[in-house]
Amino acid sequence: MTTSPEPTATAATAAALPGYTPGTWVIDPVHTEIAFAVRHLGVANVRGRFDEFTGEIVLAENPLESSVTATIQVASVSTAHEQRDNHIRSEEFLHATEFPEMTFRSTGIRPGDGDGFLADGELTVHGVTRPVTLELELIGFGKGYQDRPVAGFTATTQISRKAFGVTGGATGAMLGDSIKITLDVEASLA
Repeated sequence: MTTSPEPTATAATAAALPGYTPGTWVIDPVHTEIAFAVRHLGVANVRGRFDEFTGEIVLAENPLESSVTATIQVASVSTAHEQRDNHIRSEEFLHATEFPEMTFRSTGIRPGDGDGFLADGELTVHGVTRPVTLELELIGFGKGYQDRPVAGFTATTQISRKAFGVTGGATGAMLGDSIKITLDVEASLA
């Protein structure tokens, strides 16, 4: 007797994803973290997060036809150091007064390695839009407050800050160019 292999994301069917529920899912900011890390002086990572954002995940009947949009408020940056946070908001870095939002809009979903997916999209930072790919993992589906359906996702990517025009002035020379972005997302069915 032979057994079938475990279903993977490459099957691209909802049946391969336990609990998969098509629909519009709203990102829950209370249970979601949008975090980043950048190398400082080549020896350590400085970590931070954004505390204000909105987003929506539309899960289609065919998972590969799904989409994601998100908007992040730049001024909500937090690295647990007020002086550094103000510098990141300044003209030398993200220039939050002129570019108050960062946005992501997916342009396609495709199978990734193992059970994962790749979400191709356009990221706009500092007024510059560039293509990025998020490595996406569907954590699962469950029941939240008052039995409301919830879903969990993680996503990671790396970007070049200089490609988005974020130089950092003289301080920028102390920082790596590569920014690692990690998203731990919980969303509720709308």
